[in-house]
Amino acid sequence: MNPLFTMEGVKKTIFGAGALQEVGEACKALKASRALLVMDRDLSKMDICTRVQETLQKSRVKAILYPEVTPEPAPSLADEGAALARKEKVGCIIGVGGGSTMDVAKAIGVLVKNEGKAVDYIGLGLVNKPGIPTIMVPTTAGTGSEVTFTAVFTMWESKTKGGINSPFLYPHTAILDPELTLGLPPEITATTGMDALTHAIESFTSLQAHFMSETISLNAIEIISDSLRGAVFNGKNYQNREKMMQGSYMAGLGLAMSGVGAVHALAYPLGANFGIPHGMANAVMLPYVLEYNYPGNIDKFSRIAFAMGDDENDYPDRALAAQAAKAVFELGSDIGIPRTLKELNVPEEAIPEMSAAAMKVERPILNNPRTMSVKVAEDIYRNAFHGNRSV
Repeated sequence: MNPLFTMEGVKKTIFGAGALQEVGEACKALKASRALLVMDRDLSKMDICTRVQETLQKSRVKAILYPEVTPEPAPSLADEGAALARKEKVGCIIGVGGGSTMDVAKAIGVLVKNEGKAVDYIGLGLVNKPGIPTIMVPTTAGTGSEVTFTAVFTMWESKTKGGINSPFLYPHTAILDPELTLGLPPEITATTGMDALTHAIESFTSLQAHFMSETISLNAIEIISDSLRGAVFNGKNYQNREKMMQGSYMAGLGLAMSGVGAVHALAYPLGANFGIPHGMANAVMLPYVLEYNYPGNIDKFSRIAFAMGDDENDYPDRALAAQAAKAVFELGSDIGIPRTLKELNVPEEAIPEMSAAAMKVERPILNNPRTMSVKVAEDIYRNAFHGNRSV
């Protein structure tokens, strides 16, 4: 039986080549004459920053640049951005970049109108009231943050990660322009693409999945599986980039509706302890978690394998379900994802501490299609460290 669900989400999506030019009009639609433009420092020095500022200028919107986002951002970045937004009396927040940038931008939006610091709202449903509207412009096809209600931060002092989770974080507008991803290097295309695949698979198999999320997530799995190799190997091909942005967007919608599972729980300690980017952590852990998970829902994992290209008639259902992990292993290998945690310089002696930390990421653990324990987490980490596979 599917669980009861309600649908909330981003209010407006603009998708297609040249969609970036709609940023200024999106601000005007919100009656915002001043906007905080949130980016990382590298992106702020590139042509895209100039292009966004020009389209805002054409719409008579003043841009205040906040180019301070870092990978695996600390909550203080949102606090500082919110202080600047209040000082400049902006009417909206624009996040242009990858998942870290969009997460910081969403958090800034709510902090402008809610007292306290970002760290005070880490958890579920702790934000008291709406913030100011946000506009998200992803420059990678991976995180889906442009359509989710979560902003993830790293608390470096305690070596933990956590998210602000609130319906008030849903962006007002998502602007998806596949042309912005044409220049992404292969390695970033690969890790962000595998991040999107992780979202699609975990939202499809989540215990909170329902008929709407299942339909969207399974379609995302098929699209990403079919187009990720092409996007990595031929990144200038617009069709591949467009398909990947479609898949990432749909995976984000699925994630927002039904959540994620143990891959994310096990990935968080890799980022918090060793600074491994979230997409890379998900990409390495995904197939090892799937090897454990597939007996938890033979039907769904069989459908994943079929969506990724295995012939449904070649195997009994259980054997077909196992092929889901094999298909992910092969996809990752083809596009250059490391096979093991050892290759990422993660020390084996850190596994017990990481396993205990992973079990504290409660919502993904509870969403997982097969019951997890500290012992299981340790076993999965050790398999990922040594490259032990059953398929």
